Amino acid sequence: MVLSRACEYAIQAILYLARQDPDRLVMSKEIADRLHIPRHFLAKILQDLVRSGLVESFKGPTGGFRLAVSPDRLTLLDVVAAVDGLGIFDRCGIGLKQCSDDNPCPIHERWKPARQAIRDVLGQRSVAELLQESTIEPREE
Repeated sequence: MVLSRACEYAIQAILYLARQDPDRLVMSKEIADRLHIPRHFLAKILQDLVRSGLVESFKGPTGGFRLAVSPDRLTLLDVVAAVDGLGIFDRCGIGLKQCSDDNPCPIHERWKPARQAIRDVLGQRSVAELLQESTIEPREE
């Protein structure tokens, strides 16, 4: 299981927004430029995050985006749920539709605990905790 490109970009955008002053509205252009994400693709991702209630959107010349949820109550699992859905943790590791506990694929018994471990890692810490622990800043070129 690998997160979609959209989900990876959503996580990066959430972390970027979490680094900002909570009252500051950030234009999608700024996020796209700072994180090197294609603007149109980011616009669709931000729409998903707004629909899910993780991000707020404000229109107009002074508009932009900001987190709708406090970073200490937000996890990466919340972002994955908003963009890719939690069904990714139920899918077969080699893509077989009929794979299940009753009808396992060749890697089912090894893949099932790995999926759960990934889910646990994404849900264990808040975005605020991740930012405190991280020394990685958004890349700039």
